[in-house]
Amino acid sequence: MFGILTKIIGTKNDRELKRMWSVVERINSFESSVTPLTDDQLKAKTGEFRKRLEAGEGLDDILPEAFAVVRETSLRVLNMRHFDVQLIGGLTLHEGKIAEMKTGEGKTLVATLPVYLNALDGHGAHVVTVNDYLAKRDAQWMGPVYHFLGLSVGIIQHESSFQYDPAYHSEDSRLQHLRPIDRKEAYLSDITYGTNNEFGFDYLRDNMRYHINDYVQREQNFAIVDEVDSILIDEARTPLIISGPSEESTDKYYVIDKIIPKLNRETDYTVDEKAKSVMLTEEGNIKVEKLLGAGNLYDPSNIELVHHVNQGLKAHVLFSRDVDYIVKDNEVIIVDEFTGRLMPGRRWSDGLHQAVEAKEGVKIASENQTLATITFQNYFRMYNKLAGMTGTAFTEAEEFAKIYNLDVLVIPTNKPMSRTDYADVVYKTVKGKFDSVINEIEDCHKKGQPVLVGTISIEKSELLSSMLKKKKVPHSVLNAKYHEKEAEIVTQAGRSGTVTIATNMAGRGTDIVLGGNPEGVAKDMLRERKDYTEEEFRKTLEKARDICAQDRDKVIAAGGLHILGTERHEARRIDNQLRGRSGRQGDPGSSRFYLSLEDDLMRIFGSDKISGIMDKLGMDDSQPIEHKWITKAIETSQKRVEAHNFDIRKHLIEYDDVMNKQRTEIYSFRREILSADDHRDKIMEMAETVLDDVLSIYCPEDKHPEEWDMKALGDALYGQFSIRAGVEAKKFEELREDLISAIKQAHERKEQEIGPEATRYLEKMILLQVLDSHWKDHLLSMDHLKEGVGLRGYGQRDPLVEYKKEAFDIFADLSGRVASEVVSRLMKIQVAREDTMTRKFAPRPARVHYGRGGEDARPQTVVKDRRVGRNDPCICGSGKKYKKCCGVNS
Repeated sequence: MFGILTKIIGTKNDRELKRMWSVVERINSFESSVTPLTDDQLKAKTGEFRKRLEAGEGLDDILPEAFAVVRETSLRVLNMRHFDVQLIGGLTLHEGKIAEMKTGEGKTLVATLPVYLNALDGHGAHVVTVNDYLAKRDAQWMGPVYHFLGLSVGIIQHESSFQYDPAYHSEDSRLQHLRPIDRKEAYLSDITYGTNNEFGFDYLRDNMRYHINDYVQREQNFAIVDEVDSILIDEARTPLIISGPSEESTDKYYVIDKIIPKLNRETDYTVDEKAKSVMLTEEGNIKVEKLLGAGNLYDPSNIELVHHVNQGLKAHVLFSRDVDYIVKDNEVIIVDEFTGRLMPGRRWSDGLHQAVEAKEGVKIASENQTLATITFQNYFRMYNKLAGMTGTAFTEAEEFAKIYNLDVLVIPTNKPMSRTDYADVVYKTVKGKFDSVINEIEDCHKKGQPVLVGTISIEKSELLSSMLKKKKVPHSVLNAKYHEKEAEIVTQAGRSGTVTIATNMAGRGTDIVLGGNPEGVAKDMLRERKDYTEEEFRKTLEKARDICAQDRDKVIAAGGLHILGTERHEARRIDNQLRGRSGRQGDPGSSRFYLSLEDDLMRIFGSDKISGIMDKLGMDDSQPIEHKWITKAIETSQKRVEAHNFDIRKHLIEYDDVMNKQRTEIYSFRREILSADDHRDKIMEMAETVLDDVLSIYCPEDKHPEEWDMKALGDALYGQFSIRAGVEAKKFEELREDLISAIKQAHERKEQEIGPEATRYLEKMILLQVLDSHWKDHLLSMDHLKEGVGLRGYGQRDPLVEYKKEAFDIFADLSGRVASEVVSRLMKIQVAREDTMTRKFAPRPARVHYGRGGEDARPQTVVKDRRVGRNDPCICGSGKKYKKCCGVNS
């Protein structure tokens, strides 16, 4: 029934494309009026569009002409004209959808259309890439288009920021036309290029600043996420975290690491590879208790110990060296499971990284405490309009729709796809598989066909490399360490006879051109020359173009680029990305995956039946099995894993949504504090709230005054507000009003003592410091709650519902504690005595000392130009070290 309807009215994708073709016709209709314009007239269009927007027109009203102007500009300054299918890609992005475009279809150029249009209203447009190199490359590449049309382009890098300026010349050729600027200026540019990590961390850092003018980001208006599946799906399970060191000892990790090898699999612990979890058995619990001498392992005092034992088991059983991480310079560095690249600076949380460090015998870094955190899912959902582009998104369309409210549109290719995708070949063992892989690589190399070999780990890529060296087959290996040379190697992977081994998506975002990239070939030809002129490079480039053109003909005759996958990934999408490196823009190409029954995916998700059949047929290691139902069974396994991973990400966001609401409220409150200079009213509101809490304890409104505990109330008032008000039993409202008046008078006296300007500054700083301190502790409490709440499922209670209830209570408690501490610290503030401070402190700008003082505290001299040591008690009276309190931002 539905199949017949689809044939009649088409799929949703078909209907959307049909609608967009009519808009493409309108864009093309402007070509006749745009082409004759002079450069100055074309540049003037930007100002004209902005005036139309100010007059009340919308972006959709000016879209057809704006797209036509960008296409004409691109043709003039880049000699690249957008194809009609690229216009459809631009429309898709402008409408806040995901454009699935095959490799080589020009996604970078497509982005110029919606980016220009959405930057016209002055609120900014962000282009998000997966690494610094691509952000810089794309900004330099497309910068001339935006600059011609009068738009500024900022580039955010890990520890630097730039603006595209064709008049700026750098001694470093990689930074040509990139003028260094501060980060805030880069964000104020009409268009800003950067990575997902930098955008996310800048947001978190902004919400830890102590001056509103120090914020670098403005509103999250419009963003296009390149390689959107990599950023919003592959990295969604890893939250961005800014952390500071905690003071816990690292000795426990070494102690626990020593006992793990003494535990036996199955008897002492069980492993669930599908869920990537490990659990102690009853026998294992008893054994660990004896080895650690810890008594009952599940005693409340040992809960943290159980956690670290489980993390130690994970480190030994589930995490492998040269697969999940490498050890370099006495440091454990994570390997991205999706890209195969190193991730220096990133650490596993909850003590897992320390457990791996103990396992490898390297120095254990202190466990960190979270100061600020957000997931990519919640960061990117803050944008008013979000769009994305990638070569592979359709298999994850459901997740994009449910979590991000993003529809996926598959954009047709400019030329028909001519790649041949061969059926999977399955071997009984890994050895049999790799022997056949080497034979196929040799065959391709001999006939001059370039081969890109995809592996899923560094370990496997190095194994293949060693096997090829024995066969004396020249090859390049790209694994883990991302650098700009990787992109150069990938661009040359299409040259005749080239063999390139890469982990998963190494070089993603860089096209493999058949015959090679002329610029790369020219640089190779001039490599031995230290200095050469632009004219010499231009002449060499002409020769390189001829060489690449001839080589391209050889490669096409040999069958184009051959993709050879050595293992199926958990997600079909990653396999499709590898395949998609071949067959760009109608070029010939081919792909084949070699599998074995010992591969992780096959082993974990049921290869027993296939193995049994191969044994009955008497098949040895070198004999492959090919059948449609085997390929179908593998795809079914992949779908199962994809669904499982989707559930994990969905689970993560359900919990993080609770935190996100709290984070939004705290950050909004923080911004309010920074934006205003006078917080007297807010402080008095807090004081009244705190007073009401005190009165509810000692003088409940529903009890008779004779039942009130007036002595305890007096002590509480002194402890909280430093006031010795004469309190006596009377009507509740009268008592409350008298106490509010006393608190206000005490605060006014403090202000007279310190001075209005200093008081306003102190109110702001104390509000921020107390809020930040309690927010940090709140994050830790929420982490502990999330860890333990899952156990409530055993009591037939929904862990998510329980988490929401307790999270609400903890957050309400946070508000009360912040108000109590802010009021207490402000009411107890007193100016430091010069004679007692002079001996200890060297010159430093004026500081004020907090101490216990009452109404009779005498005005004292402010100590000016005194320096406090970082490990000295903080002069604010908090009881903390100076470096962890007022000196945190010094």
